[in-house]
Order: sequence, then structure tokens, then C-alpha cells
Amino acid sequence: MRKLALLSIQFYRYAISPLMASHCRFYPSCSCYAQEAIEHHGLLRGGWLTLRRLGRCHPWNPGGYDPVPSAKSSRSSSMAE
Repeated sequence: MRKLALLSIQFYRYAISPLMASHCRFYPSCSCYAQEAIEHHGLLRGGWLTLRRLGRCHPWNPGGYDPVPSAKSSRSSSMAE
């Protein structure tokens, strides 16, 4: 499943994304973020991080630098909540 998700993201990045204007307000872009999150955290946790990131992508968010959290910091922050 992980490979299928990563292949889907790569297909989007190289086949669909170039056809659309650049609208991303974050760095790295959402597709790069999704790929990195799934590679580092697995499909479930990486997918959840990606959905949270996509939820922040709206006109009222200023965007900016938003890296994928490290495995250690993402677990400790979720335990603190």
C-alpha cells in the first residue's frame, strides 16, 4: 500500500502538477510533504500528517516553511495533547 501511495504522489507531481499553475503556499509543496511524510512515518501516520497539512492549505493561512516533523517530535507532541 505504501508503494502504491508513493507512486500515486509521484504520478501527480510529474504528470498533473506541471499542467496547473503553482499555487502552493507552503515549502515544501504539499505533494513533497506527503511523499516525505509517508516515507518517514509510514502510510497511516504519514497520511494523517498529510491530511492535516492539506487542511491548513487555505487562503487565510499565510503558509511558509512547514517541514515534516521528525519521528521523535511527532510522537511526543501527540502524547502531550
